[in-house]
Amino acid sequence: MDALKLMALDAEDLAIVSAHVQDAVLKVEGLVFEPRRQQLSVIVNRFVWEKAEGRRRGYERRRSALVFKRVLAARSTGIDRQKPDDVLSLLAVTFSPNGEGPEGTVQLAFAGGATMVLDVECIEVQLADTGGAWETSSLPRHQA
Repeated sequence: MDALKLMALDAEDLAIVSAHVQDAVLKVEGLVFEPRRQQLSVIVNRFVWEKAEGRRRGYERRRSALVFKRVLAARSTGIDRQKPDDVLSLLAVTFSPNGEGPEGTVQLAFAGGATMVLDVECIEVQLADTGGAWETSSLPRHQA
């Protein structure tokens, strides 16, 4: 099995994770923040970019878990929690440090201008494929 498993502990690692979840789709209900555990779990259907290069068809998506740990607070704009079946398309995950320490903010940017911002003690992110792949006929397209 060629399931992807990655861990990010710094901004450089997070950029790699971000590349792997670019164009992942998820339902609003797939965003689960657990304040007591200081964790945000995001269940996504990620586009398998690592197998897409050079192909003209036969692209893949995989069910994956994206887990952010050491999360002190989470807030969002443009995401309606009253509509759990709304679909979001994840564009990027970025980190902005607060000063010189490891703490800062992680931002999840979604298509249409929606965002989720996490205040974190440090970067600790895991990405793991949790199921098999299925075929998708189209390559994600971005509008300028």
